[in-house]
Amino acid sequence: MSIPFSLLDLSPVPEGSDASDAIRNTLDLARHAEGWGYHRFWLAEHHNMPGIASAATAVLIALVAQATSRMRVGAG
Repeated sequence: MSIPFSLLDLSPVPEGSDASDAIRNTLDLARHAEGWGYHRFWLAEHHNMPGIASAATAVLIALVAQATSRMRVGAG
């Protein structure tokens, strides 16, 4: 029996980068996580925090779901 692992991403904006870089990094992480066998990809809900690109979780959920094929995607 395998344990269904999940991954939580905050989608941080690296210093010297912008939100589009953070979103690209999140999509890259999601694709890798799916390849590594993760069951679910969670996006952290943090609002009004500079340096965090996961405030619009509905948008990121759609992008991650489009970029992957088997993982469940959600926010929390």
